[in-house]
Amino acid sequence: MQRRTLLATVAAALAAPAVRAQSAKILRFIPQSDVTSLDPVWTTVTVSRNHGFLVFDTLYGTDEAYATSPQMVAGHVVENDGRLWRLTLRDGLRFHDGEPVRARDCIASIRRWSARDFFGLALMQATDDLSAPDDKTILFRLNKRFPLLPDALGKTATSMCAIMPERLASTDPFKMVTECIGSGPYRYLPAERITGARVIYEKNPAYIPAPGRSSFTAGAKVPILDRIEWNVIPDPATSAGALLAGEADWWEQPTVDQIPMLQKAGMLVQVDDPASSIGCLRFNHLNPPFDNPAIRRAVLGIIDQADCMSAAAGAERTYWKDHTGVFGSASPMANDAGIDVLTTPRDPARVKRALAEAGYKGERVVILIAVDLATTAAMSQVAADQLRQAGLNVDIQMADWGTVTQRRASREPIDKGGWSVFFTFLEGTNIFNPAGHLGIRGNGPKAWFGWPTAPKLEALRDAWFDAPDLATQQQICRDMQLQFWQDVPYIPLGEYFRPGARRPNVHVPTKGFPLFFNVTKS
Repeated sequence: MQRRTLLATVAAALAAPAVRAQSAKILRFIPQSDVTSLDPVWTTVTVSRNHGFLVFDTLYGTDEAYATSPQMVAGHVVENDGRLWRLTLRDGLRFHDGEPVRARDCIASIRRWSARDFFGLALMQATDDLSAPDDKTILFRLNKRFPLLPDALGKTATSMCAIMPERLASTDPFKMVTECIGSGPYRYLPAERITGARVIYEKNPAYIPAPGRSSFTAGAKVPILDRIEWNVIPDPATSAGALLAGEADWWEQPTVDQIPMLQKAGMLVQVDDPASSIGCLRFNHLNPPFDNPAIRRAVLGIIDQADCMSAAAGAERTYWKDHTGVFGSASPMANDAGIDVLTTPRDPARVKRALAEAGYKGERVVILIAVDLATTAAMSQVAADQLRQAGLNVDIQMADWGTVTQRRASREPIDKGGWSVFFTFLEGTNIFNPAGHLGIRGNGPKAWFGWPTAPKLEALRDAWFDAPDLATQQQICRDMQLQFWQDVPYIPLGEYFRPGARRPNVHVPTKGFPLFFNVTKS
């Protein structure tokens, strides 16, 4: 990529005292991939969400205990037996273009986000009217109680409810917003953008942090660094070299083979996000053979989570676990219902017989693998080989992650550029509960890529929203997991506690995915 440019920058910094003094205010970050979409509402790609929390703010924040609190709002009042919510914006909020944040901006943003996000859709289905009586007030009139309203508006899972100016939020929800203007602690610099290589942000001097202690996305988000440079380096060895040489300060996703070297050199390698990621083998439910649920169920018998995770995260179980179900282990919804479908001994011959009995006729299985995401690629190749061992006619097609994210949106048949399987990680709070869990939706054409139709899963999800207490929610989630093994919208490939790596002079006080407010560099 731009390794020579980075080396030249470091050399200049070492040679010039003035630049060296300034370098403590510049942070160079290696993200998991390029930000192919600057619109964190339009896409569920994790890197766009991480970018989103730099540029945009949310009405509520989520702390490290996963409790929500006011962020852009000063507070709210709930009336009429929980059916009327009156939210009041904080004073002094401004967008990066200098315009004040008004209630109508927020309403347009909520409407656009809720057309794309499943949690937002549930909120709007419970909403009879959403209005702005004045510039500071957001009014929800509900048709039933919806106590999770702050959780929806303050969600950290993709897609975030990013507040943007009304003129941008009025964009068709199914078209990408390309002008990136928020009211968050950092401003995006379009003039310095190099597609596939670099994204640059600078401190928003007009940002007014919320009151309270900073915790995850809640409380005071203080932009301390003057400038944040995201430099995309697809090659892990080059990324490790950049970190060791001081050309980079923070590497979001080091590969397991680089970790011992980084630790020996004094780099800080640790899991910052207690909410794990779960590997995902996602089926296309529109194309044969995986439009047949019996074939999907048969494939459960060949997948070995331990093999997938050891390929992704090393033989030592430092950063992974198997025997993983639908919800991340940090969630109170996690359970082991029906997990034996993935823990009984793997038997390729038995799976071949089950596939034949289910009606598999040798159809080609087009598997998309993102080669530039090393951890995902390692996991994907192992799982693809397991499918081949089961007798499936596997056709592996490799591309960069940006290409995979575009192609997975295709609903065309295989012979017209369609696909059968892609791999990803379902990240962090995305898999915390049914509200934001994209993988378990079964609403057909409106579902996440793969488009499963699973009415029983949908009914259980609806019941979860109406559950009166935690115990009832947990029982519903056990029932959901049992039904999940029948519908098999995807296959969990194990749980990964993803470490990051940074130089020891970089202090990141907040637990969770990479957040850059309150970060210091000595």
